[in-house]
Amino acid sequence: MWLSGGVAEEDRLDAAATRRVLRRTLGLLRPYRRQTVVAVLAIVGFVLTQLAGPYIVRIAIDHGVTGGREPVLWAAVGAYAAVAGLNYVLARRQVAAVGSLGEGFLRDLRIRLFAHLQRLGLSFHDRHPSGVVVSRLTSDVDSMQELVQQGLLMLVSNVLLLVLALVLLAGASLVLTAACLVSVPLLVWSSRRFRRASNAAYIAVRDRIGSMLARLSESLNGIRVIQAYAREPVEVARFGRANDELYAAHMTAVRAQAWYVPTVEACGVFNTAVAVGLGGWLVLHDRATVGTVAFFVLTLNMLFEPIQQLSQLFNVVQSAGAALHKIYELLDTVPEITERPGAVDLASRGDLVLEGVGFAYGEGAPVLAGVDLVVPDGERLALVGPTGAGKSTLAKLVARLYDPTEGRVSLGGTDVRRATLHSLRQRIVLMPQEGFLFAGTLRDNVRLGRPDATDAEVEAALGRLGILERFERLEDGLDTEVRERGSRLSAGEKQLVSLARAALVDPPVLILDEATSSLDPGTEVEVEAALERLSRGRTVIVIAHRLSSAARADRVAVVDAGRLVEVGSHATLVAAGGPYAALYAAWLAGVGGAYGGEPGGGAPG
Repeated sequence: MWLSGGVAEEDRLDAAATRRVLRRTLGLLRPYRRQTVVAVLAIVGFVLTQLAGPYIVRIAIDHGVTGGREPVLWAAVGAYAAVAGLNYVLARRQVAAVGSLGEGFLRDLRIRLFAHLQRLGLSFHDRHPSGVVVSRLTSDVDSMQELVQQGLLMLVSNVLLLVLALVLLAGASLVLTAACLVSVPLLVWSSRRFRRASNAAYIAVRDRIGSMLARLSESLNGIRVIQAYAREPVEVARFGRANDELYAAHMTAVRAQAWYVPTVEACGVFNTAVAVGLGGWLVLHDRATVGTVAFFVLTLNMLFEPIQQLSQLFNVVQSAGAALHKIYELLDTVPEITERPGAVDLASRGDLVLEGVGFAYGEGAPVLAGVDLVVPDGERLALVGPTGAGKSTLAKLVARLYDPTEGRVSLGGTDVRRATLHSLRQRIVLMPQEGFLFAGTLRDNVRLGRPDATDAEVEAALGRLGILERFERLEDGLDTEVRERGSRLSAGEKQLVSLARAALVDPPVLILDEATSSLDPGTEVEVEAALERLSRGRTVIVIAHRLSSAARADRVAVVDAGRLVEVGSHATLVAAGGPYAALYAAWLAGVGGAYGGEPGGGAPG
């Protein structure tokens, strides 16, 4: 069921959900107990000095002015000045203490969120748009910034001020206090109504921000395609629709605030009028003093200012509560790829065995079923098949980027699900089709697989692939800044860096999503030479998009519709006249002839 604000019913923060969010947040604040105590003491002192001012005025009027005792009057003036000075000091201290507490909490929350995102498997990132995930770390955390910097302080101090002020007012005059409480039912009713409306509105705002960031991220990542096909007006219109939805969600919150804030202010004006009118009548009938009435007027003004601030703060609290709800949902997502208790290190060598392996993405139909395969230690195996057959999924199961829903994958007799994650990533390395580089130096990007590797080991890895001199010829050598996504390097150079990264790890099993399929022929020759050196002496599984790679493999495994339909050498499968022979014949007719020669017999492909 969807609310008028476009929010799913299950996402609405009811009273129970709000309490859960609050309890969990208080639990996360336990490491900050010392800062919390300092902040609370500063707030209590600040509130007490605020309330002391009207009380001193009451004494000055009743015992100094109307009582005709001048020393009392001047003593009250001195006390008022001292309290005002102390109030200033405590005001600064409470702001600093609460700010330190809140900002420390947000700093640690960002780290915790980012670390959790790194642990979540590919299945999570497949299901959730990157823009929505980014919004958890950016807009959702930032939405709590105002609450942390000012809201938290206002919330605690104003609630404390309200409670203590009511106690002092009741002690001064129960009749006046009871009269001023007439407006409380209206305040309670309007606050509850506002809470329900703003809950839905601010969760909708959080969702719309995530959707807009997802649209923005997609457009920026695809800017080359957008400009190549002149889709700028279309993308602007799509972003405009997402922006309009965000505007509508914000306006729903604004409309809720538009009637609530004036209601609170009207109650404040009414109560002040009651205090002056009824208080004046009580003075005339000797049932109250002038000082008491002045104390009531000053305290009520002080009392309704916090109520007005709390009404404004309620928006911030609701927004932060909705953001925390989303953040906690993300933190509660259980990583699917975890290290099991009693995990063991994988053997450094051994046969790779798949037994009855099946897999489905989420609740979808199976994409792999009944896969049985043995890859002997040191063999080069090519996985071929039509697009969508399940080749890449099978490779990801071997590398344990996903866990099979049926069967098991083992290396050297050990199920990879029982292996320590560190040993798994050192024994089995999957290289994607496109080499991804991070901002930093070329040396840093090679060292990615082994952060503790020395400069000499990095250079040795490049040397083993025969590409060290190529990168040393760059202006800054291995200290060249590659920039974001490696934009300073060519596609071939990025792929060579990825190969060197794998060479530094030196895994016994290497999985390649054909690393040369997107390169020009000249660059391809250099990458192929480095790839050949990298493959020596280790088990290699190649996802072969071009059958020239399959022709050079020791064996070929044909995947079709999620099943392993053929396994054998290139020559054997061609002679058998089955699915592989048909694929190979089609490839020869469409591509092989363009090079004028047989693949695997010196053709560039």
